[in-house]
Order: sequence, then structure tokens, then C-alpha cells
Amino acid sequence: MRLILLGPPGAGKGTQAERLVKRLAIPQLSTGEMLRAAVAAKTPVGLKAKDIMNRGELVSDDIVVQIVADRIEERDAKKGFILDGFPRTVPQADALGRMLFDKGLKLDAVVEFKVAEDELIERMKLRKKQAEERGDPVRKDDDPDVFKTRLEAYRAQTKPLIDYYRSKGTLKTVDGMQPIDKVTQEISRVLGA
Repeated sequence: MRLILLGPPGAGKGTQAERLVKRLAIPQLSTGEMLRAAVAAKTPVGLKAKDIMNRGELVSDDIVVQIVADRIEERDAKKGFILDGFPRTVPQADALGRMLFDKGLKLDAVVEFKVAEDELIERMKLRKKQAEERGDPVRKDDDPDVFKTRLEAYRAQTKPLIDYYRSKGTLKTVDGMQPIDKVTQEISRVLGA
């Protein structure tokens, strides 16, 4: 099964991805991790990416798509994968679609986590408070101001993917505000898995 999990930061995508990885025995592919691995392995695309990153520039969509293309050729991804953090924009989704088509593959589903943004902000505040009370370090993205900035970026860049994938017939929506186990059950239901 080839999946994309889509939703704002804090919606629970990472938690549900972990559960899907175990249940479906497919890898979760993080573009950031794949990029670092390609650079470390000194693959041709990794060397290109390294030069760009060393100049302090963002890696192009073409390079990210090539890294994804290389990664899904690995044995553990032959039965499918869960994309994490990619695509983030409609042009990236177009490039991903072309690459999959060229390989004779397609996405099985894009799972949208529907959440109330105001409640997400409250979740982040609570998570920050709990970390502070435990004496744990607070994640940078749990700072309410940082979180609001990430939410704005999601709205501007990534949220248009909801309509994009809806028009392609691959969008499945789940209520991400439910308890974790209920969200897991709903994902299973919409995927038929």
C-alpha cells in the first residue's frame, strides 16, 4: 500500500504512521532522513543535494523526487510505503505523480487528518506545559509561536493538496480529533485494511 498522510502539524500523523508501519509492514519514508542518507552514502543525487545545502539553499523538488524515486526501489518499500513530509506543495505532488507513473505505480490513498486548528494550538500548549513539569526539554515546535508559524505555512503551502488529491479520487478523510485508538480504527476502515 502506497500512502501519504496529510494534515497540519500536531494532527497525529507521526503516531498513526508508526502504527501503520507495524500493521502493514511497510516503511515510513521521511524526506529529511532520505536526504541525509543520500548525502552520507554519496549517491549521485546525494552529492548534488550536498552542494546545494552547503550553499545554504533549499533542495529542489526534482532532487527530492529523485531521492524518493531511489528510496522506493529498495527492497523494504516494494510492498508499499508511507510518505512523511512529502509532498508539501501541489508542484511536488505533480512531480511525485509523474515519477510514480513512470515506474508503473500509483498512490493507494492520501489520508487527511481533519482537525480543529484552535484545538491543535491548545494541544501544543499542553504538551509544552507537561514537558516543563516533567523537567523534559521542550521541543522547538511545541512553542506556541513557532507552532502558529508552522500552521500558517501548512495553510499556505500544503492545505491545497486536500483539493488536489480529492480531485484525483485518492483522498480519504479521518477525524483526527478523536482518541488515538479511534483514529487508528477509522484509518483502517477508510483504507479497507
